[in-house]
Amino acid sequence: MDKKKLTDKQRLTRLRELISRHKELYYAKDTLEISDQAYDALVMELVLLEEKLEGKRSALTESVGTVPSGAFIKVRHKVPQWSFDNVFNFEELQAWEDRLVRYLEKEGVGKAKPTYVTEHKIDGLKIVLEYKKGIFYQALTRGDGVMGEDVTHTAVTIKTLPQKLKYPIDLICVGEVWLGKNDFTALNQERQELGDTLFANPRNAAAGSLRQLDPEIARARNLSLFVYDIDFFGSELPEIKEPQTQFDELLMLKKLGFPVNQYAKKCASVALIQKYFEEWKEPHRELPYGVDGVVIKVDAIALQRVAGYTAKSPRFGVAYKFPAVETTTVVEAIELQVGRTGVITPVAHLTPVLIDGSTVARATLHNEDQIKRLDIRVGDTIILRKAGDVIPEVVAVLEALRPPKTTPYKFPKKVSVCGGDGAIERVYGTVAYRCVSLDSDFLRRQRLYYFVSKTALNIDGVGPRIIDELLDKKLINDVADLFTLTKANFLSLPGFKDKSATNAVLAIASARKTTFSRLLVGLSIEHVGEETARLLATHYSSPEKLRQASREELQNIFGIGEVVANSLLDWQRNKTEQNLLDRLLEYIELIPELEVVTNGPLSGQAFIFTGTLNGISRTEAEEMARQAGASIVSSVSSKTSYVVVGSDPGSKVAQAKKLGVKIINQTEFLALIAG
Repeated sequence: MDKKKLTDKQRLTRLRELISRHKELYYAKDTLEISDQAYDALVMELVLLEEKLEGKRSALTESVGTVPSGAFIKVRHKVPQWSFDNVFNFEELQAWEDRLVRYLEKEGVGKAKPTYVTEHKIDGLKIVLEYKKGIFYQALTRGDGVMGEDVTHTAVTIKTLPQKLKYPIDLICVGEVWLGKNDFTALNQERQELGDTLFANPRNAAAGSLRQLDPEIARARNLSLFVYDIDFFGSELPEIKEPQTQFDELLMLKKLGFPVNQYAKKCASVALIQKYFEEWKEPHRELPYGVDGVVIKVDAIALQRVAGYTAKSPRFGVAYKFPAVETTTVVEAIELQVGRTGVITPVAHLTPVLIDGSTVARATLHNEDQIKRLDIRVGDTIILRKAGDVIPEVVAVLEALRPPKTTPYKFPKKVSVCGGDGAIERVYGTVAYRCVSLDSDFLRRQRLYYFVSKTALNIDGVGPRIIDELLDKKLINDVADLFTLTKANFLSLPGFKDKSATNAVLAIASARKTTFSRLLVGLSIEHVGEETARLLATHYSSPEKLRQASREELQNIFGIGEVVANSLLDWQRNKTEQNLLDRLLEYIELIPELEVVTNGPLSGQAFIFTGTLNGISRTEAEEMARQAGASIVSSVSSKTSYVVVGSDPGSKVAQAKKLGVKIINQTEFLALIAG
């Protein structure tokens, strides 16, 4: 047995213990140590292991909620409460419908496929509301589905909850209490200032607010409500008759005075459900409330009653979850990756896992300090986060699932692909490591690959494979040698004919005219990326002027800090690098940079973008800002004008709040550009 892996039986036992603990925290104590998505991933793994080892699901994965806490009066639900099963892709949705149709046929309904109502799955706290003769009577949490907690005293503080219905009927209905994203941010900011523990997410905050003994605390938090289902309907009024479809239930609830989500839609097939799902997969991030998927229910109430329930969930409905931005997986190995500038990044190789719409098998661990902080080891089960174009990152280690005999990871003293004897060292002023010597064949190839890439000199048709062949035939040794190549050189390479050889020579000739900023990027100076190169090219019109720049001059440039300045000073002193630049300037003609916009609506303003934007990439948004006159910076400082925040932003938001930098969303950014 692999000592760094748990057996299936060991993992089954530990998963049950871990899930029971988090279930208790979530349902009984309204606290959260991991995200709902990470919890879902653990439950899914447990279900698979139970079916594999025991042939059935246990009470833990079949049960709804948990026993209510002792802080509130416990009340038996007049109508049992259920939790929907989840599906995560279209194939699973189709399989759910197939099971439903087969069950309905078995119950004598016939072969006609049902139609559906699809709604947003609100990320809040389920609440069961009872009215007698139209007057609000009681509010209960879901609890374990049989017994709930009486939270009437805090529910009455929800401004959108009607105290009196428009008609004097008896009613039990179900909804979701939620806290708006802006209210959540303000609440956590207030708690941070008071030194209180922060809420993990809006759902956690809504639950904690509703389950307060003091109703004034709940009142101050501005809770909101959507109602979406009727469990009991008693009316003697001829004009108010019990709804016969799910969609009519929503219309009736709205007629009675309840807040109902406006985006519910009838769908005649699972194909139309999928269309609805795709329509909201990204835009839901811009809504003022949390949504983690869509809920699908059979529209006809009569068919719902025939379909009935399993031990855990209704057969007539299912929750279709949006792609997770957090999930769990296992670290299979940790390797050190060396970039073209010699900087070393530890990378975790993972058991492949689907997250946010793509399969991920690797995640950066950033540096040695991050590994130590997380205490991440080979064999660990970790929580992985990814959103949009954000690089996957390890959020936490689930130590309860750690195999025996694992050991902390230790950085080696040497890395084989570094030059010289492979020695590595700390980068001055940072927590990163780099190669002491940069003269290895591996690093030389990496620098050449980058030099010809679109980001640098954009030599079309001369990619890594061609670079390798040129190096192997000793036709080039460094980036300057590219400009000495002839048509005959390319014809000597495998696969090249007259036209392709001519095109390669023409592409290199075209690259002889380039901007100073692109040349700087192509030189692979440590810490000098596209934005920094733009800043330097703006302040220093020629390489010679940059060569003469002092530390003080460099650090006075907005966006150039101590670390970048030190890197540039090292580059100035490096004779090999300076000789290479001299050789390049024999072949290259520097042309003017793109004109800097000085009279745009954002002129003189410094922007940072963080998180996933809707419909455009961050690179596209940054270019839009530049065209409007703004400069783009990589780190937040007091000189930053705006931080533009998409969904799932990073630590830059907290930095901006600390420094008092204005935080805006994508809509506000576009409005600024429009002037």
